[in-house]
Amino acid sequence: MHKIVADAREAVHDIPNGAVLALGGFGLCGIPENSIAALAEKGVTDLTCISNNAGVDDFGIGLLLQRGQVRKMVSSYVGENKLFEQLVLSGKLELEMTPQGTLAEKLRAGGAGIPAFFTATGVGTVVADGKEVREFEGRKYVLERSLRADFAIVKAWKGDAMGNLVYRLTARNFNPMIATAGRVTIAEVEELVPVGSFDPDQVHTPGIYVQRIFQGKNYEKRVERRVVRKPEPSRQ
Repeated sequence: MHKIVADAREAVHDIPNGAVLALGGFGLCGIPENSIAALAEKGVTDLTCISNNAGVDDFGIGLLLQRGQVRKMVSSYVGENKLFEQLVLSGKLELEMTPQGTLAEKLRAGGAGIPAFFTATGVGTVVADGKEVREFEGRKYVLERSLRADFAIVKAWKGDAMGNLVYRLTARNFNPMIATAGRVTIAEVEELVPVGSFDPDQVHTPGIYVQRIFQGKNYEKRVERRVVRKPEPSRQ
């Protein structure tokens, strides 16, 4: 029942070399940036990271890539991370590219104890290479294995001492599934609130899934790609 830890360092202290990590976030939104920074400082290596993307060159999982701490990425999007792209193309980083919806379902299924499922996504493409394909009601489906991680690391807007979590807006995309898919789940939150602060109907991740929780600090509200609209031509 004692789930609160002092900080990110304590939360990730026992993550070993070679661990499989599932990390929440969508782009730069809702990423567990305090925990990632602590992992970079800790210097663990040979990691397999399951995440929708890998942040940017100098932020998020990009910090771990810079230091050569990641052996393999399981992702759906290379995104704006040029280093990620370079490492994959040079053969220095293994990549298991997975369609985004399939990745979300693989994590959800892993958290639900479902070992595998069939999906039509990827049939007839390299995604289906080496996988079982079966036909149901005249349509082909590919068998996908679910995903589990040694440690799941998520970031929430608010959480309580029991580990109940509430996410905000886009941060809810991957974090809830990832929170269920870890053998040990670590949650960092912007605000740690007293037990009973949440209406039970508003809880996105029940505390039963969370083993460690801490209040983060110094969060950056970065924009992955800033686009400025060109001014309209003058009408004279």
